[in-house]
Amino acid sequence: MKIKEIIVVEGKKDTANLKRWLDVDTLETSGTGLTEATLDQIRQWAKTRGVIIFTDPDTPGDQIRQRINSAVPGCKNAFLPSGKAWEIVRGKRKVGVEHAGKQEILAALEHCLTYEAAGENTLSWSEFVELGLTGLPDSAQRRKEVGNRWHVGEANAKTLWKRLNLLKVTKAMLEEGRDADE
Repeated sequence: MKIKEIIVVEGKKDTANLKRWLDVDTLETSGTGLTEATLDQIRQWAKTRGVIIFTDPDTPGDQIRQRINSAVPGCKNAFLPSGKAWEIVRGKRKVGVEHAGKQEILAALEHCLTYEAAGENTLSWSEFVELGLTGLPDSAQRRKEVGNRWHVGEANAKTLWKRLNLLKVTKAMLEEGRDADE
């Protein structure tokens, strides 16, 4: 399967894993060492082929994703659920694109999202709280379920709230259990 867009990943092992399953061109950020020159490359690719940001489901991956989305509007975003992007390596749990299987990679790419520019919030913070997505003993599990249903990855309360607003999700949509595919 050939992917039209350039996929931005963190490192060489991410590229190698994607190329195991797909005909794809990647651009590596060298982890959090994302430079202005790399951002310029991403801007150029965004104009000609399109860009999919596919970083690890961890804090550095989120930081890279935010920085690219801020600098290059209109990028697609693919998210791996952290529970599906890991393996045990030398007795330690390793998380990331390089450890994901074919099914997880294909599902993440199938559900790519493009954030709209920040505007008026469609989901207020008080509505977010009312939905139990923060402040309750099971809020983390609720956020995980919402993040997976909407294909935006797992996140803390503030990050999930921002991602849902970038997708223009409303309280009614969350209450109805609708997802990003509907």
